[in-house]
Amino acid sequence: MDRLTEMEAFAMVVDQGGFTDAAKKMGISKSAVSKHVSSLEARLGARLLNRTTRRVSPTEIGLAYYDRARRVLNDAGEADALVTAMQSAPSGTLRVSVATDFGVNHVSPILGTFLHQYPDVTVNMVLNNRYVELISEGFDMAIRVGELEDSSLRARKICETQRRMIAAPSYFERYGRPEKIDDLNEHKLLHYTNSANGNVWKITAPSGEQRQVRTGGWLTVNDGQSLLNAAIGGLGIAYLPSFLYADPMREGLVEDVIPDLPVDIQGVYAIYPPGRYTQPKVRSFIDFLVDAFKDRGPLNW
Repeated sequence: MDRLTEMEAFAMVVDQGGFTDAAKKMGISKSAVSKHVSSLEARLGARLLNRTTRRVSPTEIGLAYYDRARRVLNDAGEADALVTAMQSAPSGTLRVSVATDFGVNHVSPILGTFLHQYPDVTVNMVLNNRYVELISEGFDMAIRVGELEDSSLRARKICETQRRMIAAPSYFERYGRPEKIDDLNEHKLLHYTNSANGNVWKITAPSGEQRQVRTGGWLTVNDGQSLLNAAIGGLGIAYLPSFLYADPMREGLVEDVIPDLPVDIQGVYAIYPPGRYTQPKVRSFIDFLVDAFKDRGPLNW
């Protein structure tokens, strides 16, 4: 006989306190339940149940076996539920945190396509520039740019971007062009207040050495698009990802400040809580993003 069915019959007898109620619960005959339990006891070579005319109770061995059997049955039930859930159509509210600059410029324009593909999903997108606590703050996932903090969260790379120092031709005409990292100390650097590194830029020198440059100038702001606008306006040098500056650079509105420096490649990631399976609404949105951005970056924006 099927081993799992034998275990289920035995566990049900213990749960219900008898063969009659166990048979009703399982939707089979009382004799079938008895046959499954007898087969199990014969295979194990042990008596698992004390049978009297009035009640049925597990023996000491039977009680120990019941604990293990119930875990196996619960795991089997979860496995069945997992398959069902993974095959079900995405639905429900998807609450997602997105880095403001990336969300405004690149996620918002494609949301309509996703919602038309999955009409049973409702998206609640929160734009912010801080690392939200996904589980405690009730988010299903987040989209983050740059180096990831150590955590137990799962991550999938969506695409890549690159950070460069950029400034307008008008800025160079007025203040000159720095030729090396040390020259930046004499220039007006536009500061991003929400940087994880504070008001310090981490820049790789041609030698591969990591250099730190303290920033601060005419403008301090917590929005990358505003920094880009300031750079285009000739107010200073900004250190920004290519998904912001790619178009203005192609149009000649900004230029690479020190072209000889190594390129700083950064990943754009979908972050989501760990678990035995990923909810269909989360999985479908991540798959959608990976496909939507498969031909983007690091410079192709």
